[in-house]
Amino acid sequence: MIRLGKLTDYAIVVMAQLSRGETAVPRSAHYLSSRTGVPEPTVAKILKSLSKNGMLESMRGASGGYRLVKPANDTLILEIITAMDGPVQIVSCVDGAEGDCVAVEKCPVKGNWDKVNDALISTLSQFMLSDMMVSPCGKTYDVGAGKPVMPGEVYMAGASCQSGPKDCAGKTCGNEKDGCN
Repeated sequence: MIRLGKLTDYAIVVMAQLSRGETAVPRSAHYLSSRTGVPEPTVAKILKSLSKNGMLESMRGASGGYRLVKPANDTLILEIITAMDGPVQIVSCVDGAEGDCVAVEKCPVKGNWDKVNDALISTLSQFMLSDMMVSPCGKTYDVGAGKPVMPGEVYMAGASCQSGPKDCAGKTCGNEKDGCN
């Protein structure tokens, strides 16, 4: 079975949370844990790894924390996976590496895994972090001005209502009486 590790899965969740709302404000591990449900020690480990790999900027001090280096619509899912797990390599012999394969000398499929690996990388390169932030009902989380937020959330400055161009800053999504639905 091919599966992302839990830390990589959670890294995408944490980065999605960081891209919501006011992205210039640094967020702490405690804040992100409370918003995502991912345990705080796990969030802290993810934040350190993503920061070390250039995906996040860390800021010290009482109001410090972490923030995205690039917006969600410029961040490839592949970049997050690579930052957490290293290069995508479906088997140990991809791109001529011999790794720990005992069949390398007589392997009948040697070199052919490269095509599969390249296809996987190509597919992952088509998805941005913002693509992962669409809810089941089809509404997009607020990843920037002009995009609606989820019902029950407060609109950020510049976000527009689905029903028209009215500025809904500070109003609650789904509240039909103020037209911000």
